[in-house]
Amino acid sequence: MIRRIGHAPRADQRYRMRPGAYAVLPLDGGVLLTAQIADIVDIQLPGGGIDPGESPIQALHREVLEETGWRIAAPRRLGAFRRFAYMPEYDLWAEKICHVYAARPVICTGPPSEPDHRTMIMPVDEAMAAMGNAGDRIFLGRYFT
Repeated sequence: MIRRIGHAPRADQRYRMRPGAYAVLPLDGGVLLTAQIADIVDIQLPGGGIDPGESPIQALHREVLEETGWRIAAPRRLGAFRRFAYMPEYDLWAEKICHVYAARPVICTGPPSEPDHRTMIMPVDEAMAAMGNAGDRIFLGRYFT
């Protein structure tokens, strides 16, 4: 059983299963993050959905590159959590299964290719306070303590 973090699912809402892979990326004494710019700015661990036929590691490499412009190396699994969320960019209510890894950023190839994403490097304490969801915050804290 994968631990739920965040609010319980709404009884009146149907959710689609959405597995994803996300990364804790230590860099320059801080952590490499992505900011999704919409009506509100959402600071997140880089990562996202695992496409059909794709492994979590393949998705991790692709999503980190799309959201940050960075290539990564040596991913190592830290664990997983699930959360229930509305994803406005897809107009989708999702049960997100979030597989979290630690990896080493090795080279920045350019800006993010994902629309409305900005790359950030933040000190860990600031990142902890800024994270948009509790699951990201928990795994970030575990990694750095």
